[in-house]
Amino acid sequence: MEGVDERRKWIAVGVFALITAGVVAAILISRGGGDGGSTATTSSSGCREVEAPQPKNTSFKAPKQVVQRGEKLTAAVETSCGSFELALDSQRAPKTVNSFAFLAEEGFYDGLSFHRVAPGFVIQGGDPLGTGTGGPGYSVDEKPPANLAYTKGVVAMAKSSAEPPGRSGSQFFIVLGADAGLPPEYALVGRVSKGFGVVERIGELGNAEEKPEQVVLIEKITIDKG
Repeated sequence: MEGVDERRKWIAVGVFALITAGVVAAILISRGGGDGGSTATTSSSGCREVEAPQPKNTSFKAPKQVVQRGEKLTAAVETSCGSFELALDSQRAPKTVNSFAFLAEEGFYDGLSFHRVAPGFVIQGGDPLGTGTGGPGYSVDEKPPANLAYTKGVVAMAKSSAEPPGRSGSQFFIVLGADAGLPPEYALVGRVSKGFGVVERIGELGNAEEKPEQVVLIEKITIDKG
């Protein structure tokens, strides 16, 4: 019976090894490991938890001409809360849209955050410093359409109260509410054409100080023509 007992012993060892390997694999999967990488966790908001970006020092003297007036353009915006699309209005705002598209194509917006989140009002991003004071190194002046209303989904460029109407840099905002009640002083970019639910998800992260309770990254903005 010694040979039988020996076989039973090795069978038991093999079963134990298989169970142990399964447990280890389950732990690695739950931690997002197994390949030397890591996977960001998702919060109750539905947004991935990410670290705050470092300030960006990229600066340009002026935007290159990359857009023709009236050209059909879509900006696909990928964020840590999901993706949405913007229909850019190159007909009514050719200079502003050209600047926005130029910065997007240069990767300027990639890795920046939505530093201002005012629930029911706007979400604002595109500041390389993350403080609300940064820009691309240049400014563009283009008078907004006289009848422009900042209604739900409208995208426009932010500016300080000291700057003239229509001046813009890199910071843009998206209107959350039915009507932001702003005068036509902010340069037009376009309108959210797809994925407004993601914009609203970001908007829900704001507090009374108009700061996001969680870091929201602009991971990439891609300009699609035609």
